[in-house]
Amino acid sequence: MSWWGKILGGTFGFMLGGPLGALLGASLGHQFDSSQGKEGHEGLGGPANRERIQSAFFAATFSVMGHICKADGKVTPDEIRLAQSVMDQMQLSEDQRVAAKRLFNEGKSSTFPFKAVLEQFRRECRRRHTLMQMFLEIQIHAAYADGVIHPTERKVLRDVCDVLGFSPLDLAHLEALVKSQSHFTGSAPAGKSSKTRIQEAYDVLGITATSKPAEIKKAYRRLMSQHHPDKLVAKGLPEEMMKIAGQKTHEIKVAYNTIRESRGF
Repeated sequence: MSWWGKILGGTFGFMLGGPLGALLGASLGHQFDSSQGKEGHEGLGGPANRERIQSAFFAATFSVMGHICKADGKVTPDEIRLAQSVMDQMQLSEDQRVAAKRLFNEGKSSTFPFKAVLEQFRRECRRRHTLMQMFLEIQIHAAYADGVIHPTERKVLRDVCDVLGFSPLDLAHLEALVKSQSHFTGSAPAGKSSKTRIQEAYDVLGITATSKPAEIKKAYRRLMSQHHPDKLVAKGLPEEMMKIAGQKTHEIKVAYNTIRESRGF
């Protein structure tokens, strides 16, 4: 049974407690005893299992997304569309979509326990760096939804990085990656030159036009490994988010092939 099936089956309280459990329970219209689903390494016979991490990822993703989008004082239509597009890509069921929207709204609240949510999410992930990186990329996409990351949104992203263990350099690299992926389409639409498309392909891989073929291949393999849907799901990414990870690997592949064709290797 999937993580969502277990939640609907009544074992949710046993799976997840803490602020994330409270948020997810509220999004479903349920209240669980605080002694249930104790966070950390208890419950389910020891270390947090995949279903527990998946439910934590779901709750943290949409609630923190709402918090980031409200950071500059308002939630723009573009940010709302971004949240809805994530739900669309995940092909959420109706009850999952309702829960995601409620989590998003909880994140906008002035009483949202931002740091506590992130700290529990980090503990639940148990040093799964690539999983936390995927979470961070989604949040950067949310901040960049209206085409610019505002200073208040950037501060929140820095706070996310501080709690999850990412450096300012990591944030700068991932921000550049997200921006280049937003611009790169893998084709040459009207008004976009071949030169511009190739430069965007380099940006997607985080390299430059002077990078050697061996460096390009290394960057490509690293990014493919970090975003491989099956690997991420095995680490705790909800199955519903496989399409988001799959879209990222597609963009990386197209960018790599664009560079290969231009360089002839």
